[in-house]
Amino acid sequence: MNPKPPKDLPVPIKSLQNPPSINAIRSPNRPHRQAPARSPSREKPAFPKPEKGGFCCVPLYIFIGRSDPSQISPSASKQSIANVVNVRFLVSAGEASGDMYAAGLVARLRERFPGATFYGCAGPKLQAQGVEPVIDAGSLSVVGLAEVVVHLPRIYGQYRKLLRYARAHQPTVAILTDNPDFHLRLARHLKRLGIPVFYLVAPQVWAWRQGRVKTIRKLVDKLFCLFPFEEPWFRERGVNATYIGHPLASMVHTSLSATAFRAAHGLPEQGLLLALLPGSRPGEALRHLPILLDTVERLRQRWPDAAFLLATPKGFAEKGVFANFQERIDALSIKVIENEAWDAIGHASLALAASGTVTMEAAVLGTPMVTFYRVTALSWWAGRRLVKVPYLSMVNLIAGRLIVPELIQNDMTAERLAAATTELLASESRLAQMRADLAAVRASLTFAGSGNDPLEIAASAIAASLEQFQNVRETMN
Repeated sequence: MNPKPPKDLPVPIKSLQNPPSINAIRSPNRPHRQAPARSPSREKPAFPKPEKGGFCCVPLYIFIGRSDPSQISPSASKQSIANVVNVRFLVSAGEASGDMYAAGLVARLRERFPGATFYGCAGPKLQAQGVEPVIDAGSLSVVGLAEVVVHLPRIYGQYRKLLRYARAHQPTVAILTDNPDFHLRLARHLKRLGIPVFYLVAPQVWAWRQGRVKTIRKLVDKLFCLFPFEEPWFRERGVNATYIGHPLASMVHTSLSATAFRAAHGLPEQGLLLALLPGSRPGEALRHLPILLDTVERLRQRWPDAAFLLATPKGFAEKGVFANFQERIDALSIKVIENEAWDAIGHASLALAASGTVTMEAAVLGTPMVTFYRVTALSWWAGRRLVKVPYLSMVNLIAGRLIVPELIQNDMTAERLAAATTELLASESRLAQMRADLAAVRASLTFAGSGNDPLEIAASAIAASLEQFQNVRETMN
């Protein structure tokens, strides 16, 4: 029997199969708990004085939240902000998924601000959009409480480097993406400089370390939520949050047909194809790979002609992440492919996926999956006391029930992974039901029938705030 979720857990998917429009979400008639009154100590500071000869930095938070981004026409916002000048964006993303979402947002902001400057903590996709990498996002990619401790000196050094640059080249606005341990600390210093903070991808404080919501309420001027249950959860706690939908719902797609993909990688034209997705970070991938290889050995006994793909992010081969396992990977006839995860997932019969963004990608592509995850014993011991949700896979959290198997920590063994995979592949009815459940998850990630691009909504909200700022600046002059 599945455990009953606590009363403040995410809303089950059955109530979200016809998600409300943005207008309905933000309707004044909607029941809504009043945000707690601000104490005098939390009042916004007075306008800081602009540096001599520099750009006037009137805090944008006095405007943020006054307009509904759903009411802002993207074309109108692009035309009306043509006179906004000297715009400088600090953009920071510490994860591969955050780098992808932030890069999409930067692309949309460039259409509105062609002369703007962008800099910050940037991965390959942000750098491809022309964001100056003051620090590289890869330097922050660590998971697990105990694992982070080892890397703290390096992470703190990167944090200080970015903060020094922000002080010397003060941005008009900051856009922070995911990675709350790094970004909430950065936001505290940015607010002291009078810089408004937009936060893309709400930190999952509803799942663990819920006390951080007070910090978010104090430091974040506008929080963009990707999941439908997040906006009401944050708003009930006084955070200026808006649900924009999930970028993956419209972003994820295959590039090749199944026939072309198989031919490109020398795979059989037909037959069972299993995708192995050990994680996007080298550390987590190396923790998972030995168990995945043991699992492949077991599955080959049942399906000797099955094809196996090991899908990794770009750069894994160059870094030699799996060098110590290459001989075994070759012996098991596993095909390793880089930077083609969506095609690998979309054309697979089933995916073995590390819990994370890749499970959402599999859900969007409609591929059945078995999920897993492992951290160090110390991280697991400390972290499980902080987690407040019954499931660790986002797919199951959105559904409000267990629709894909989760094998976490000690449950992640080759024997159990092989058994869960075998049970699914042996039952076409179970596979069909999982595909239907995944389709419902995907449907809940967009505004029904609206066709709105989540990143366009976010870009319009940011642009509207900047236009209001420009108007006030001209009035003051």
